[in-house]
Amino acid sequence: MADGFSLMQQSSRRTAIGIGMLLLLYLALLALGGIPDVDDAPSLAEGHGPQADPFVPPFWTIIPFAGLLLSIAVLPLLPWTSGWWSFNRNRFLLASGFAALVLLYYGFSHPGGLSNHFFHQQDTQPGLQTVGAVFCNAVFDEYIPFIILLFSLYVISGGVRLTGDLAAHPITNCAFLAIGALLASFIGTTGAAMVLIRPLLATNQERRHKVHTVIFFIFMVCNCGGLLLPIGDPPLFLGYLRGVPFTWTMQLWPYWLAVNSILLALYYVWDRYAYSQESPADIALDETHIRPLKLEGTLNLALLAAVVFCVAWLIPGKSLPGTSIVCPVLLREAVMLLLVVASLWLTPAAIRVGNHFDYSAIGEVAALFSGIFICMQAPIEILVVQGAELGLRSPVQFFWATGILSSFLDNAPTYVVFFEAARSLPLEAGAALVDLAQSRTISEPLLSAISMGAVFMGANSYIGNGPNFMVKSIAERRGIQMPSFFGYMAYAAVLLIPVFAVVTMVL
Repeated sequence: MADGFSLMQQSSRRTAIGIGMLLLLYLALLALGGIPDVDDAPSLAEGHGPQADPFVPPFWTIIPFAGLLLSIAVLPLLPWTSGWWSFNRNRFLLASGFAALVLLYYGFSHPGGLSNHFFHQQDTQPGLQTVGAVFCNAVFDEYIPFIILLFSLYVISGGVRLTGDLAAHPITNCAFLAIGALLASFIGTTGAAMVLIRPLLATNQERRHKVHTVIFFIFMVCNCGGLLLPIGDPPLFLGYLRGVPFTWTMQLWPYWLAVNSILLALYYVWDRYAYSQESPADIALDETHIRPLKLEGTLNLALLAAVVFCVAWLIPGKSLPGTSIVCPVLLREAVMLLLVVASLWLTPAAIRVGNHFDYSAIGEVAALFSGIFICMQAPIEILVVQGAELGLRSPVQFFWATGILSSFLDNAPTYVVFFEAARSLPLEAGAALVDLAQSRTISEPLLSAISMGAVFMGANSYIGNGPNFMVKSIAERRGIQMPSFFGYMAYAAVLLIPVFAVVTMVL
């Protein structure tokens, strides 16, 4: 254990020092004017200038995007590739390979005329200038804010440890699920899952029937609970980066409440029956092995609240709260990294050792999304022009189309695809609209459907959302025999699809 403390201290300090160097570089670039300012000028052209007809990339340019997502879904499941896939270095190499194909297309075949949103340049020339615009839009404008938010939530929540062993009554388990579903929107589905899954498993360790508890935990805490704020689930944060107001998703609370209430009621009925099937010896053991809950690392709760503040108030191009100073680009991300440094330096190493904390899970997300954001650029360019040709019109269609793909592909890029498709549709007179950045709008009913489809139906498979597999792995390390990939989908089909059908009736 002492070696674990020492290794965690060294890892935390190395990470903090690395982040500190990045922050010093940021401050130097800001002082030298190397980071562009953001203003509220009219939107830069998204096509090829105001006078030219928009160019549509050929359909085959979506192959790298589809190939990368298919690789994410399939390679972990194949026995001859699962070992190779387990290394983040290999995930990054694969993602970079697909991304390189996209950049080669933009360098040698694309006619240019794109806008570089990060440096406020429009109508690029063919060749390197167009490649630079695509890279900046994907990496600086989207990937860096996305991954720093997830990294901040992941590292800071890893410094919160809830321990204890309560009597595993159905009402106790329901309390864990309800609290987790609420926390998911405010510290992220990953953060809530990592804080609560271990004490939940400890509470149920004396029970034999507990697989259903982990499954419902994935349903609610890892997915359906994260609907209320952009930090709750990665697809919603991508919508926020595209101009969706920070508090807009709060108006979806009736759907959040309905779905999570139905799931909680279903779980209570199931767990009451399962509890009645436990042996008297196991119940007696559970009642006697009780340790009160203990929360450690409470400083990190304040740091998590500060992350929420950063996302809500430090908006590039807007005035800093209470001042007339315009927030520069990437200041929000710099402050979040400072909060990570504070968490690493101030949290005792024993807490993260007790949480079995490491960087492998967030490293996987970072490796894969570095390629996803670049590969998305061609499909998005196509959808901006031809999204209306998909034939999707109604909220119900968008809800199920987004949800079905989110079940088997990562729900974050799936959200972006259908977000752009909805934004390309002609607006109906009198329709409710959501005002986005740069004077753009999107249909409010369609945005609601896309948001709920991506968040809710990420629960339909282990690969729909990142925390799903993380919770499965933690449960299996505790000796719980979780369902296979298709076995889990059978649970989802029986339990979740009827609930989503209810949502369809009120869309």
